[in-house]
Amino acid sequence: MRGIRRRAASGWTDLARPDGHSLQDGSRIAVIGGGPAGSMFSYFLLNMAESIDLDLNIDIYEPRHFRHRGPAGCNHCGGIVSESLLQRLATEGIHLPSHVVQRGMESYTLHMDVGTVQLSAPGLEKRIAAVYRGNGPRESEPTELISFDGYLQQMAGERGARLIHRMATGLERTADHVTIRCADGHSDTYELAVVATGINSHFVDLLCGPMVPIRRPEKTTTFICEFHLGRPLIEEILGDSMHVFLLDIPGLEFAALIPKGDFVTLCMLGDEIDDALIEHFFAAEEFRQCFPGGVVPPRACHCLPRINVSTARYPFDDRIVLIGDSGTTRLFKDGLGAAYRTAKAAARTVAFHGVSARDFEQYYWPLCRAIDVDNRIGKFVFSVSGLIQKMRFTRRAVFRMTATEQAGDSARKRMSEVLWDIFSGSAPYREILGRTLHPVYIGSLLWNLVAGNLQPPRQQAPRAESRGH
Repeated sequence: MRGIRRRAASGWTDLARPDGHSLQDGSRIAVIGGGPAGSMFSYFLLNMAESIDLDLNIDIYEPRHFRHRGPAGCNHCGGIVSESLLQRLATEGIHLPSHVVQRGMESYTLHMDVGTVQLSAPGLEKRIAAVYRGNGPRESEPTELISFDGYLQQMAGERGARLIHRMATGLERTADHVTIRCADGHSDTYELAVVATGINSHFVDLLCGPMVPIRRPEKTTTFICEFHLGRPLIEEILGDSMHVFLLDIPGLEFAALIPKGDFVTLCMLGDEIDDALIEHFFAAEEFRQCFPGGVVPPRACHCLPRINVSTARYPFDDRIVLIGDSGTTRLFKDGLGAAYRTAKAAARTVAFHGVSARDFEQYYWPLCRAIDVDNRIGKFVFSVSGLIQKMRFTRRAVFRMTATEQAGDSARKRMSEVLWDIFSGSAPYREILGRTLHPVYIGSLLWNLVAGNLQPPRQQAPRAESRGH
């Protein structure tokens, strides 16, 4: 690939500054990746183009079919969407039908070695829902239901985007165009390439080189698997709650069981999840007691995908922009919300400003930079959370403060709100950190630190066989 711009200390320096960095009637855009970010970008851009009477042609390159079960339709994701995201999508004209959302969840159930407590949603706008990103695990029953990704893709198609079921494997650029090449030999030329492949694709590597500023985000390994329990049993033992585990297991930041129809998704996040860590977690009593008889069922399917833990440097160049996980995302949380925000910001830049590196730097990069700064705060938040997880007396304090809040009628449940937003990604990490520095929060935590350790009998959670909802 030939780069035509170089990053300088003072900004973007022209090497061969061409004219025509604004889209015109008939301009063609290639979107590489038909997941949520790619589909939402296409939908937003076509809407914006219509508002200014601009006729554009968008091709979405996506080899997977999100109506297929198993790996052929899988997008390697826990599949949690927030109520606030659903409301934002609705304002954009994207109304998710009930058959796309597998289950609405009104609470988190927090499992710790010192006890189990259920956190109710702080407000309607902070509720969460579970969705399938494909058509379910390989062993699931065939269904005509449309997945979350498939539905967004359908919306983009109805708006005018063309879906091309080919794998894009190459990119070449001139001053005026970008050429996309596919594994089957197909190629085509465009005025703009939008990269929405996610972090597990090698396509971003094609964009990196000595003459271009783009550098892919840092990534880490996670673990996702599915257990088949059947809807009645899931209703009985897990209910309409997402089950979260905060355990003293080195390397584990967060783990959650997410009910979805006849299956339960397990998502483990941390610092390079490996087989030893997975087995350690599977042996934990707090995890096993979520299943009948304390026996973890066989895995219907599993994978170890990579996830983004930073922002690309820089996620754009002339006629190229990276969105969604390819460019930036929220640390460990709300990846679909970040896909929405980056897709819309990139579409607005393209429609109303242009497709040069300078345009993206001025109108798209501020959003990416803001997410990156917030993620740095998030890393500090998780480091503090990790320290709390390592010390039993602090775990008792967190448990006691949360349980007391959930049992009382207080309008402000400070610890519960902090935990909910950490789990769901409903608030920026900056806001979460600010709340933990409030004098009332600190005073309450210190009081519970003392009270919770004066008489600290272990709070036993009910066994799975008797825990109905």
